[in-house]
Amino acid sequence: MWIARIISFWLAAMLAALPVQAAQLQFCWIGANGYTMEGVIGFPDTLLGTGIITEKQVTAFRIQGYKDGLPIGFWSLSMLTPKTSWTLRFDTDSLAFPMGGSREAQSYQEWNANGEVNDCGATGGFGFNGGNWAQDICIDNRWISDSSIDPFTPLPAFGMDVRLNCDPLLPIS
Repeated sequence: MWIARIISFWLAAMLAALPVQAAQLQFCWIGANGYTMEGVIGFPDTLLGTGIITEKQVTAFRIQGYKDGLPIGFWSLSMLTPKTSWTLRFDTDSLAFPMGGSREAQSYQEWNANGEVNDCGATGGFGFNGGNWAQDICIDNRWISDSSIDPFTPLPAFGMDVRLNCDPLLPIS
């Protein structure tokens, strides 16, 4: 009897140590004037196909900003503090971030950047805001108005096996 208990305990411990399967997706935002951002979102794969999830259900998240292909800033979920502006909505059915900037429509995004896009960290700070005025980025606690694009611009996510091109389209001359 005690051997069965030890085996049961050992099996339970082994199962608890196994990693939870997580969906991991990548995305690419193309802003105005050479500003781009690449990112990754992760959440339990049991949430795939369940509709809108929030920042409370995300288990991994990181964004890296660029200007004309050169790195300009980075933020990840591991940098989250109680003072961080952090609101996220992701549609697990369409695999896209709802955009348009309406909290009521669950299309508002605040990734280390509030609605004023001015609270992303003073030195080396980087953030993204998808508000009702625009989608844009924050660098060193400053709104980068030159990065702003239409608030309804789609932001889809893709599997990690898809090769993304985050380079802004160059005008044909």
